[in-house]
Amino acid sequence: MAGRVVAVAKDAEHRFSKITVPEITIVEGLGVDGDAHQGVAVKHRSRVRVDPTQPNLRQVHLIQSELFAELRDLGFVVGPAELGENITTARIDLLALPRGAILRIGQDVRLEVTGLRNPCAQIESFREGLLGAILVKAEDGTLTRKAGIMTVVRSGGVVKAGDAIAVDYPQPPFLPLERV
Repeated sequence: MAGRVVAVAKDAEHRFSKITVPEITIVEGLGVDGDAHQGVAVKHRSRVRVDPTQPNLRQVHLIQSELFAELRDLGFVVGPAELGENITTARIDLLALPRGAILRIGQDVRLEVTGLRNPCAQIESFREGLLGAILVKAEDGTLTRKAGIMTVVRSGGVVKAGDAIAVDYPQPPFLPLERV
């Protein structure tokens, strides 16, 4: 499975959307340099309230750009960084990856997939009705979370639009993604 980077973003403040930039520097074991979620310990505000010492499994957030086309068909206009992701991708099914898969981006960056982003109520403030389009409940009651994946940084470097993305799969059995 090969893909590419469409856009990169960061924000030093805890806001719903991030700011697209020409490139981001990813720091091993920490996340995106200058981003509010960078760190060894969790930075997501709701999780910090529960336990500020828990490990940060959400260092870098990725969303596949194909989601934007799907949302556009439902009447929502959304673009890169608006859902808070650091890296917007194309031609790679992020949601189908197993836990522990390694995303190789460019020459140096290695991101380990930790799980799914659990969309929060802030999405409703961004675009009313969007939460229902991103968090889809099947007839059997199972939820499909389409808000992207979370990763930790195994090897850092610079990432910019156009960079290639390749996937290294872990040894089977593959573990499905769960919310982190």
